Amino acid sequence: MGAKLTFRYDRERDILHIDKYPPYAQQESEELPDEIVARLNPDTGEVENLEVLFFSTRLLRTDLFELPVNADLRLTGTNGA
Repeated sequence: MGAKLTFRYDRERDILHIDKYPPYAQQESEELPDEIVARLNPDTGEVENLEVLFFSTRLLRTDLFELPVNADLRLTGTNGA
């Protein structure tokens, strides 16, 4: 079973954190287009965290906001789903 995503907004810094795992010092960082930072697993290169900078200003835009990553979303539950 994959890890659950958590979303946390840092109002003071205006950053939306999307975490698959808690951040740790060994993660590598990669700056993506549109002021998004990906935190990568140093061994596998898997995206473990995303930081969406200037998040509140994105909410004021009229254009569609997309994250430049692929997602495999599934429901979690006790029935094995």
